[in-house]
Order: sequence, then structure tokens, then C-alpha cells
Amino acid sequence: MADDTLLDDVGTLLQKAADEVVVPLFRKLDAADVAEKAPGEIVTVADRRAEELISARLRELRPDSVVVGEEAVADDRDLLRHLDGGGDVWLVDPVDGTSNFAAGRRPFALMAALLTDGEPTAAWVLDPLAGLLATARAGDGTYLDGQPVRLPEGAPPPQELRGVAMTRFLPPAARERVSAGRSRIGELLPGQHCAGREYLDILTGRQQFALFWRTLPWDHAPGALLVRLAGGVARRFDGSEYHPADEGHGLLVAANEQVWTEVRDTLLGD
Repeated sequence: MADDTLLDDVGTLLQKAADEVVVPLFRKLDAADVAEKAPGEIVTVADRRAEELISARLRELRPDSVVVGEEAVADDRDLLRHLDGGGDVWLVDPVDGTSNFAAGRRPFALMAALLTDGEPTAAWVLDPLAGLLATARAGDGTYLDGQPVRLPEGAPPPQELRGVAMTRFLPPAARERVSAGRSRIGELLPGQHCAGREYLDILTGRQQFALFWRTLPWDHAPGALLVRLAGGVARRFDGSEYHPADEGHGLLVAANEQVWTEVRDTLLGD
């Protein structure tokens, strides 16, 4: 298919995977449908089946491309080497928020990103139960259900900000700083266990920032590009730009530069 239909093509593909594989299994999993792929990390038949469907179709869209899916990487970590290589590389998270999905809770999302010669160039996040699809493409901007999105400039004082801080995996020193700054942020949420939904909530204005420690590429490459192309910021705690091939930790995503600075100083400042 022509490149000018890429956003629609992949968005339709994610919706197909949601309609045919993921949503029909929601709250209908048996014990045998859920397995532990690593300590504390689970996978369901929905994850595996959706990734197979999405990966096969993406290879048809770009025959010379490589697909780096979350479940494929669980079996072969060597696939990660493609993230800073040449050509077209797809990142796929077939069910973001697997722990929610397996427990019969929402939210969960289906996500994909396209890297071209190592740089993120397009992204998709679908919350199938909310019926919300975000797409973005370099040079074209970010869209929510087909409507262009531009995040607002400026920022309220910290006491009026709303956002999430995923503190579970933070090092003790960083966790203490976040805890100390909590009273100076208007509303600091614990997180929804679904990175895709956190990014969508920044785009819709429900929150102005999200702070993460773990930054697996399939969890953050799609959302980071969506926010950036809408005028937002996605950076490491030290201010360096996030890149999916970087295996570092710590990521602060914000609606704009001013919000990023306020949250960084309030929650992570020395």
C-alpha cells in the first residue's frame, strides 16, 4: 500500500487485532492461557496471537522491514540490535498492560512504532475499550481519532499539575525525592499499569506528565513520538532525549518544556 496511507493502514491493523484476538479474550482467559515468561512478567495467549497477526501484516506493508515484538524479544533478545540499525524496523507491543488484561481490568492498549534508519518516524496507540486511536508521523504531527492534536504551551504552578509517577522500580534515592515532592504537586497518581494509556492521557489533557523508571522500547517508543510530535517532551531525568535503542533508565514525559522543567525540579531535584 502507498506510504501516504501508512497511518490508516497500521491503525486498521491494530483495530483488526483488537477485534479478532484481544478483546474477545478479555475476561475469558483460562489458567492455561496465562504463563510467566520471566520472574514477575506474564504473557497471555492474546499477546502471542495478536503479535503474530500484527507482525505478519506489517511485513506485508514493508516487505524488507524487521519486526521487533515484545514477545519475540522474550524468546530472542538479539532482535534488539535492529533498533539502531538501518532500514525499516517495527516495534510492537501487542497488549500493553498485560497484567491488567490478565486480571480482567482495564486499561490495556495495542501499540506500534516505525523506526527508519534508527529514528522513530511513526507511531500508533490504540485503547480498544475506550475506542481511542492516536497516530503520529514525522513531518505530519499527531492525531487522535483522525483529528490533529497540539498540546498547550505554558504551565500552571506545580500545585495545579496532574500526572503519574511510577515509583515501584525507582532507586531508593529517587523514590525518596519523589515522595518528598509529592505535596508540592497538585495530584500525583500511582499509574495505571499501562504506559500506552498514560501517553493517551497526556494527549487528551487528563494529565500533564508521566514519570517512569523502566523504559522498554515497545512500551515507550510509540507514546514518546506521539507526545513529541504534538509539542511535548520525552527526556531522561538528566535532560537527554529518549531513544528506544538506549537501554538506560528513567523517563519524564510532559506536555511541554515548561511542565517538564517544573516536574523535574519538583520531583527529582536535589
